[in-house]
Amino acid sequence: MTATVLTPPASLDTLTEILVEFPDNFLLIELCGEYDRNLTEIEQKLTVQILRRGNQLAVIGEGLAAKEAAEALQALYARLEAGREVGPGDIDRQLRMNKPEAPTRDGNQFEMFRGDTVEIKTRKKMVEPRTEAQKAYVQNLFNHELAFGIGPAGTGKTYLAVAVGVSMFIEGAVDKIILSRPAVEAGEKLGYLPGDMKDKVDPYMQPLYDALNDFLPGKQLQKMMEEKTIEIAPLAFMRGRTLSNAFVVLDEAQNATSMQMKMFLTRLGEGSRMVITGDRSQIDLPRGVSSGLHDAERLLKTIPKISFNYFTSKDVVRHPLVAAIIEAYEADEA
Repeated sequence: MTATVLTPPASLDTLTEILVEFPDNFLLIELCGEYDRNLTEIEQKLTVQILRRGNQLAVIGEGLAAKEAAEALQALYARLEAGREVGPGDIDRQLRMNKPEAPTRDGNQFEMFRGDTVEIKTRKKMVEPRTEAQKAYVQNLFNHELAFGIGPAGTGKTYLAVAVGVSMFIEGAVDKIILSRPAVEAGEKLGYLPGDMKDKVDPYMQPLYDALNDFLPGKQLQKMMEEKTIEIAPLAFMRGRTLSNAFVVLDEAQNATSMQMKMFLTRLGEGSRMVITGDRSQIDLPRGVSSGLHDAERLLKTIPKISFNYFTSKDVVRHPLVAAIIEAYEADEA
């Protein structure tokens, strides 16, 4: 049985109380979290007060905020009824997804789309978009052979792309995963790095390793890399290759030159998917060198089979301060 709203809000602009009843006390305990930390997080984010009364939760606050909190509690309880966990990330996702944003495209082709829910299955966990922009992005990754994700740091562009690549590999839709980045230093010269070629390029590729470690067990990841079913390589290593039956991600694409971007895009082979991610505000190319991401966006935007998804500071899913920092810099540039 699902949660029931017993007392609807009288008005959306006055202080009101909404009473929500939960039939399963054990699930209600999980919903509240240890020391009621889940309720505390909702209270802080929506500026409401949530009081527990037996198998009921009373939500007190301004009408609109109270209504949003009550709806979030119902949705999170339904998640528990479906046998899934509720953690801080799930609460954040639910509160963000409750707010109307950009419309998404239809045409779902894979089983992870269940109505309005988007789930990405990996070996270690299920990944869900936390904002409408992320949801539309994930849908386009599954539905388009070439997709662009453009926006500030912390919006999940690379993380979600790698998750989709792992999911498609597990489903047998692709035979390998290829992850690439331009080996460009972020505004400082590191000098010569010791070791062989792998030792020299690995520091640039570390964010891609981090994402893979979130989705695949360590031993399996190591074996797949040894067998070359997963490749992580600098952009310069892509020249001359044809990437067939692969899920290919180019990360930090704003640091690719126009010639490098053209070279990379023309590597796309039969049965492959390609994702280009980048942040136009973090270009580390030398002064006077044009960004390949900017040129690709300008030249390819009218091609219907190529999708472009854009993110803003509202889609940042790191520490809340990250969104505030991005907004401050954007305001200064404006």
